[in-house]
Amino acid sequence: MFWTSWFLAVLAVGLAWPVPIVFSRAQWPARSPFTAMLLWQSIALAGGLSMIGAMLTYGLAPVGDNLLAGLRSLAGIVFRNAPSTELGFWHIFALSAAALLTAHLVFTLLLTYYRIQRQRRRHRELLGLLASPSADGTGTMVLNLESPVAYCLPGGARSVTVLSDGLLAALEPAELRAVLVHENAHLSQHHHLLLWAFAAWRQALPWLPTTRLAQEAVNSLIEMLADDVALKCESRATLIKAIAIVASGSTGAPAVQMAFGEPDASDVGAGQPGATGGAGSAGTTASRVSRLLSPQPPLPEPLRLAVLAASLLLLAAPTALLIVPGLLG
Repeated sequence: MFWTSWFLAVLAVGLAWPVPIVFSRAQWPARSPFTAMLLWQSIALAGGLSMIGAMLTYGLAPVGDNLLAGLRSLAGIVFRNAPSTELGFWHIFALSAAALLTAHLVFTLLLTYYRIQRQRRRHRELLGLLASPSADGTGTMVLNLESPVAYCLPGGARSVTVLSDGLLAALEPAELRAVLVHENAHLSQHHHLLLWAFAAWRQALPWLPTTRLAQEAVNSLIEMLADDVALKCESRATLIKAIAIVASGSTGAPAVQMAFGEPDASDVGAGQPGATGGAGSAGTTASRVSRLLSPQPPLPEPLRLAVLAASLLLLAAPTALLIVPGLLG
């Protein structure tokens, strides 16, 4: 598995640095946000798998020709006192590093989930005190706030969309419908799960450029996906005006900081999702408005299929290298 470990190491470095940097500068994701979202997920998963797999295969190379055989031999060494003379210092170091990294990633994922859930519980308690149910429909709360604010708070059957009095006063009926459809799209498409996964990834490996770039890109792409749903029932002009009005409130309500975006939660960490939806950062808002003002056609079908094939290949390559005996030697 010597060459396998080196190939996986090269793949991990590529997916951690040059690939996300180049991808983050591409213009086509705004034309096909769903396809771009799949590619970002593949980059993240394949990068993590390659990083851990490179250390595992190097550490197990002396005792097996693939991952499964190596793990069986390692189990024999650990539990049945089999001879371990084939494992040198660097092999043991690589195995320890792989185990620690895996534990770190899993622990960070669970810890991020716990903090997000705690934040959401606290958020619901505050809504119970400061907001009231909307008379226009179930699942909507109205916040007594002059700034125009809109966001959704995921929670399964308890999911709610929160609007402010200032927003209701500022929007026309068609604009309000666009906002509600946009927020409901976040809930129905479970965007909070994507935000959770990429936030945890960034928390676990904040020094990797790919974690920051991926989180920023995913935040922008989910807004575009929700915009596309809103465009099915309202015009571009209506949606643009609604985005501009809501975005104007994101800087005017520092205690909320959720207008069409994520909250500022110091106990969770920057960028971690407690609520979902909306304008987000100024850069995200500008990208959304620019996309709506100058609409571009979706990627041609052959290009979309090529991107999907590349996404599948990114996931299949490290997986095959880890489990197929002697694929690279």
